[in-house]
Amino acid sequence: MVLLLLLVMLTSCAAIPQDLSDKMFTFPQETNTSHVRLTTSRQNLGAVSVCLRFFTDLKRAYSVFSLAAPSVFNDFLIFKRVASDEFEVWAKDRYAILYGQDYKLNTWHSVCSTWDAASGVMQFWLDGKPSSRKFVRSGSNINGPILIVLGQDQDSYGGGFDIKQSFVGMMADLHMWDYVISPCEIHSYSEQQIFTLGNVLDWSALEFQISGKVLIEDYKKTC
Repeated sequence: MVLLLLLVMLTSCAAIPQDLSDKMFTFPQETNTSHVRLTTSRQNLGAVSVCLRFFTDLKRAYSVFSLAAPSVFNDFLIFKRVASDEFEVWAKDRYAILYGQDYKLNTWHSVCSTWDAASGVMQFWLDGKPSSRKFVRSGSNINGPILIVLGQDQDSYGGGFDIKQSFVGMMADLHMWDYVISPCEIHSYSEQQIFTLGNVLDWSALEFQISGKVLIEDYKKTC
């Protein structure tokens, strides 16, 4: 009973919003368990915009951002394919492939992606450079209870992790909005200028829980 109470207290403490400005999550090893679970009060999304920065030397496929609901495991997913210039963006269990991306190993990249439920159209930006706009799926919102995971791809609600789709590297500056942000906002984000902070997830007030070996370290791109 004492151990159970301690675990509940630790979980509750982990969910208190924390300012991670100038910090990053480090995922130092390949695993099918280690991940970060993000918490938000917004549970009905008619549109999604996500931006984050990451650094890795992985040559295989891996998940960058995974949002799942009980009935739709790939409600919104940003996924790096094996081919060096290809990403996938999923919405409501449908996806589009983005070709010709200028992606490099051992480099900090910024990624942003947007999707609108009404039109079903998504778009992807790598380091501020836009992809073609592509249709994935329309007609229904993302409805909770949603689970957002960094470091793993949810092949089931909150689980189903595959070690060969896990992320190894560093992530920082995650923001999420419940509307389609403008290309100007994305440009400002990618150039590390002033932009509108996320109203679903905000890196400067992030609620999260860490499972397994994930570190919080200083984030410095240059000396």
